[in-house]
Amino acid sequence: MAKKMRIDKVLSNIGYGSRTEVNISCKRGLVVVNGEIVKKSSTQVDPENDEILFDGEKINYREFIYLIMNKPAGCVSATTDKWDQTVIDLLDMEHIAFNPFPVGRLDKDTEGLLVITNDGKLSHRLLSPKKHVPKTYFAKINGVVTNEDIEAFKEGVVLDDGYKTLPGELEILKSDDISEINLTIHEGKFHQVKRMFESVDKEVVYLKRIQMGKLELDESLELGEFRELTKEELELLETK
Repeated sequence: MAKKMRIDKVLSNIGYGSRTEVNISCKRGLVVVNGEIVKKSSTQVDPENDEILFDGEKINYREFIYLIMNKPAGCVSATTDKWDQTVIDLLDMEHIAFNPFPVGRLDKDTEGLLVITNDGKLSHRLLSPKKHVPKTYFAKINGVVTNEDIEAFKEGVVLDDGYKTLPGELEILKSDDISEINLTIHEGKFHQVKRMFESVDKEVVYLKRIQMGKLELDESLELGEFRELTKEELELLETK
């Protein structure tokens, strides 16, 4: 069944101004639906099937947006913040108009893969503790990471608050004074990767998320850059 919406809501949702501004545009004759000028901003339309023109430009309505970002350090995973730049501040107005939010949080000093959307159901599926969606991180560690650490993480380690983590898969890429590793975890406790290494007397000095579920970070994205997910990437997120 076609979903009807007010034309001012349709246009304001995708960045053509506030509802008040859209109302003015309607009165000026800038909005055309199926070949007819629409003067009333309360007019009901089917945004997915009706042809809607704004000032001669055909609009493409969609309810949800799905973005992948290579989050930079120094930027917080939030929609607003009194003191720091947020990941939403990095978006353009075209996408901000959809009122998107980050799916989960990366620490302020952590880089890497961040999904941003306005689809609450998808966000819930990815973050639900019951789903155990895996997340993989690349990290540099102050200290020599050993096979004993691999075994400890495989069993689950006890954090500073007494919580025992689910098993994690630790892969050593380089074992030296500054080691390099990949770590896959299946939950998202506060500062979890850092605290897991603290439990084995080591310090994370650099952290980047490189995968969430089956979705991998697009390494061609510079820090702070983002793009829309492809249909194939979205399907990867929606399958466990």
